[in-house]
Amino acid sequence: MNPTPTAGTPQLPGAIRIAPITLAHAASFHACLDTVCREKRYLAQLHAPPLEKVEGFVRDSVAGDVAQFVALDGERVVGWADIFPAWAHALQHCGRLGMGLLPEYRGAGLGEALLRTCVAKAWAKGLARIELEARADNQRAIRLYERAGFEHECLKPRALRFDGVYFDAVQMRLLKPDA
Repeated sequence: MNPTPTAGTPQLPGAIRIAPITLAHAASFHACLDTVCREKRYLAQLHAPPLEKVEGFVRDSVAGDVAQFVALDGERVVGWADIFPAWAHALQHCGRLGMGLLPEYRGAGLGEALLRTCVAKAWAKGLARIELEARADNQRAIRLYERAGFEHECLKPRALRFDGVYFDAVQMRLLKPDA
């Protein structure tokens, strides 16, 4: 049985707050995304797309009322989570999770708070299935997803490659209770 999306949401450290993304967050979101990409560990990209593309992405997200939230330390984006629904008709009940945190903000419960906030909105928007893919050696993230009720579906051998080194990935899913 999947836990309710808001059950056990941790207290956020200090002045950090979670908010729906807005166009005003685009440049700071871009910087946060770029930092996480350059770690070559958590995302498939090596760097963030150009700022103009990120601004368009955020504009479309806001216009579509997508489940996309940022963690803010003051006005600085220090993390994000988003669940974008599939566009194909037969898959519109499914969404794909993406998230990341700046290194200095990990391990304090912020990822869990972002995840639970995002899942709650995805359910409210009518999604019934949320999917994700994570590097198999990213045990911290996998434990987070398991705590949130995600279940393993499969292992994808050599799913990612960074600097000539292959990494396996796990695919996980969360089904909306009573959907």
